[in-house]
Amino acid sequence: MSERLELPTGDRVGPDDVFLYNGYPYRLVWLDHETYDFELSPLYWGNSGMDIPFQDREALVDQWGTDSRGLLTDEEWAAWIEDARDDERFGEQEVTELARELPGDATVEADATDSDSGGLRDILGL
Repeated sequence: MSERLELPTGDRVGPDDVFLYNGYPYRLVWLDHETYDFELSPLYWGNSGMDIPFQDREALVDQWGTDSRGLLTDEEWAAWIEDARDDERFGEQEVTELARELPGDATVEADATDSDSGGLRDILGL
């Protein structure tokens, strides 16, 4: 069993858990680093330079915003996906991939691999 981190909500998460941080699904990644203990990796954007490193839990608590909720139920993730489909910040391919990765039965509509609608990856040229 891997080490777990207590989120400000009281939820305890490990690397396989997906949780809502600042309005987006993230996973915990433990680091072997002299300055940072762990980082939060965005579910779709992980390893793209958008991971957020933290020195310790207190640093996470300091940056925990009102859009951060921790672990969500299957129904809450499904509602998050529905909202994301209507949010212009997210491309359809991104939302489709997130729906596949999120816990529960978040509905995956048509595969948008060939018809991405211009999410953040496109804006950044990734």
